[in-house]
Amino acid sequence: MAGQVWATNELGGYMYSDTLSNILRMALQPLMRFRQHCFIDPAIGKNKGAIHHWNIYSKVATGGRALSENEAMPETNFTISQGSLTITEFGNSVPFTEKLDNLSEQPVTVVIHQVLKDDANDTLESAAHEQWDDTLLTVTPASGTSETAITVEVTGTPTATNNVAMGNSHVKLIVDEMKERNLPAFDGSNYGCIGRPATFRPIKDDLEALSMYTDRGYGDIMNGEIGRSYDGVRFFEQTSVDSEGWSNAKSDAAYFFGADTVCEGVAVPEEIRGKIPTDYGRARGVAWYSLNGFGIVHNQTGAVQNRILKWASAA
Repeated sequence: MAGQVWATNELGGYMYSDTLSNILRMALQPLMRFRQHCFIDPAIGKNKGAIHHWNIYSKVATGGRALSENEAMPETNFTISQGSLTITEFGNSVPFTEKLDNLSEQPVTVVIHQVLKDDANDTLESAAHEQWDDTLLTVTPASGTSETAITVEVTGTPTATNNVAMGNSHVKLIVDEMKERNLPAFDGSNYGCIGRPATFRPIKDDLEALSMYTDRGYGDIMNGEIGRSYDGVRFFEQTSVDSEGWSNAKSDAAYFFGADTVCEGVAVPEEIRGKIPTDYGRARGVAWYSLNGFGIVHNQTGAVQNRILKWASAA
């Protein structure tokens, strides 16, 4: 049979093109927060293997110093550790019948595309979030209730139950902690924070009073961003990842971050595919598919190099 056929990928089986895949990627992007702040490692691609490694270089073991004229040049070294991620298949599909497609008043494939788009967003955002949540640095208000002091722990598991809403005083203290740790800013000059809308309510009220961005316009605001708070933190609301359901519900998990957070390895970007029809074309379907993976970058050297601080709770 000549012409376009489902049985041959190149002639229509995949039901996608470069343009279609780009549209899907653009449609997902505004919905994502954790994945939006991952970085794609350019070494990842097809035929590269399932595991990708990256090197992490320490500072020198002994710093430089002043020398006397006849003194020999001091010598030192540095250590190298490795991080890795695993490339994984992701996807989902919705089958449908030819009769439904022919008789429905609603455009079946358009509806399925929207449903699958939302599912792809939730799936990949959750996969990225799992790596963000692996950070070893957690922050709680001191004694669980302080509005003027915080406790930073380095095991990934907080010991205090968070029993206070996150306020600007907490933000200032967390930023001080990040600066003391010499963490690089994620955009060159600002830190970021991702959390659920209710967690940011006290901060949003203050931002409205301060009328942020009025001196530079709104063109630089990123997807989901609500504005800057004190000390140059940019806040991003997310709703794809469920609430952790803390026992007091006064706050929820929030992730403060600098640069070099989580790596995304991409072999095949997410794309729409059409099922090769069966039963003489009566059984049809549409799927989304991707071949990628996520890995937190700086856990391998312990908490000292972590770039993510989680506003957390023990219960």
